[in-house]
Amino acid sequence: MRNYYMLDIDLTSGKSEKKDVSDLFNRYIGGTGVATALLDQFNPATDPYDPSAPVIFATGPFSSVFPVATKTVAMFKSPLNGNMGESHAGGRLAMAMYGAGYHVIRIRGKAAFTCTLEIEGDNVRINSASSLKGMSALAVERVLRDHYKSDFKRSIVRIGPAGERLSPIAAATVDSSRHFGRLGLGGVLGSKNVKAIVISGGNYWKIDGIGAFNAYYTKLYKAVVESDQMKKYHDLGTPINVIPLSKINGLPTRNFSQGYFENAEGISGETFAERHLSQQIACAHCQCGCIHMATLRESFNEAEHMYKTFKVSYDHELIFAWGSNLSIGDSEDVLRLLYYVEKQGWDAISMGVILAWAVEAFQKGLINTTHTDGIVLNFGDAATYKKMLERISHRHNEFYSDLEKGSVFCAEKYGGKDFAIAFGKNEAPGYMTGLHSFLGYGTGVRHSHLDSAGYSIDQKKINSSKTDTDWTKEMYKEAVWRMALNSLVICLFARNIYTSAVVSEGLQLLGMEHFDEAAVNKAARMIHALKIRQKMNFGFKFSDLYLPARLEKAVTTCGHVTQAQFDEQVKVYQTLAEEDLKLLSHETEAL
Repeated sequence: MRNYYMLDIDLTSGKSEKKDVSDLFNRYIGGTGVATALLDQFNPATDPYDPSAPVIFATGPFSSVFPVATKTVAMFKSPLNGNMGESHAGGRLAMAMYGAGYHVIRIRGKAAFTCTLEIEGDNVRINSASSLKGMSALAVERVLRDHYKSDFKRSIVRIGPAGERLSPIAAATVDSSRHFGRLGLGGVLGSKNVKAIVISGGNYWKIDGIGAFNAYYTKLYKAVVESDQMKKYHDLGTPINVIPLSKINGLPTRNFSQGYFENAEGISGETFAERHLSQQIACAHCQCGCIHMATLRESFNEAEHMYKTFKVSYDHELIFAWGSNLSIGDSEDVLRLLYYVEKQGWDAISMGVILAWAVEAFQKGLINTTHTDGIVLNFGDAATYKKMLERISHRHNEFYSDLEKGSVFCAEKYGGKDFAIAFGKNEAPGYMTGLHSFLGYGTGVRHSHLDSAGYSIDQKKINSSKTDTDWTKEMYKEAVWRMALNSLVICLFARNIYTSAVVSEGLQLLGMEHFDEAAVNKAARMIHALKIRQKMNFGFKFSDLYLPARLEKAVTTCGHVTQAQFDEQVKVYQTLAEEDLKLLSHETEAL
């Protein structure tokens, strides 16, 4: 059995400690399971920006060992919704943590000054970073990569100006193009005066039983590189979804008012590839290469034909948020807006959905040119969106400052709750396929499309004889299983490759012999229940969930969805959750 270690950092005292947390891995596998258990030790009544509020980064036993185990989990109390915050990011972070000798890093306290946190193996340093204050998330990486030299694989996590402003939709950017995007991690790091974290090290496990390991690894490697499912992520990537979703009324358009975008071809995966694609890159230890980078150029001296070039990553979620949902049908406009979002360090989904709410609020007379300081808001106006982003970043006035606080906050203040498209106060992602996509956003432990893939279930429902309740049970089962994958931590693009049998075999190869298939599935169930219990401790109630009225009027892939349908299936989901909560209680009592 291998040992798993946590680096526990107190920014206030400047001290750190290495702790053996193998017992948590033996019970909760790793990743999201272990991070949830650690967050469960925290007082849920504490403000997200209180120094005592922890930020937990966790990887799993498969991280940097088996293919596509590339993600790192970040766990914290969300300043956006006041509930459990969880976000996942790829890049090199999992490998860097592994090389540094840690599967978990917990950060508490608050530094006395703006700082970088440098971790190289057992050496932990808190360094002044006053020169980085106000610097864009993109520029910070370039500066730190030149400044911090290392003989090992290195990862840089940093925040932009949005995080320094404690925006509840601020992201943390990882390496060149990955993000802890959702629920406001950037704001929490900003509250701790952490501008960046630099991690590296050369501590790697010795592999025991190399023959069996190689056979298992080769099997997974071939599945990844030869699978048709994985191939699509490399070729056009998730933007391949844009046109098909539009054709079936599943692509959110003009603030979720319809599922069909007339200019879908202008922002399709095919168009982005033909016009802008310059590079496909991969997270560390991934054979897929799903990260698509676009190159744009911008003139800084037209008279002498001088240009600068810059790269922007894109995927389906970003294209929906800054394309169809804002009625922008030009791929270059989308990328230029995304570039500004990247520099500021906002969650791109949230900010795009917030601007869509603002346009509609303006058109309905809830806000006017007094609020916008003379700007007239219309869908499809990329130049105006750019002006709005600039004003938000400078806190131009009260209204623009409010936009950085989330669509629900704005709707509660200015009106327009019916068309503030958020679930659990988290702005909705890019699928409006029907009942189960919305149900997944509401009931999911992260209020994310990645929690249970309800959008996929909606598409399976076409011509099916199963009832809504049958499909809700299927969705719940998927949500539970994803706890195992997120505890390993597997990129969910490989979810169909890592079955319970495959997962069990891999864990046993790594010395975690007690995780047979039954134990893996039971652990997934317990982790899911623990997360729901934790959310409830933070204030979550199934009875508070609602379907924004706008979504009742819109035609989705599966037709209209009513509040009554939504409420009925929330109750079904709640009943299933309560059964697992009872089991969790019994298990806890038995310890």
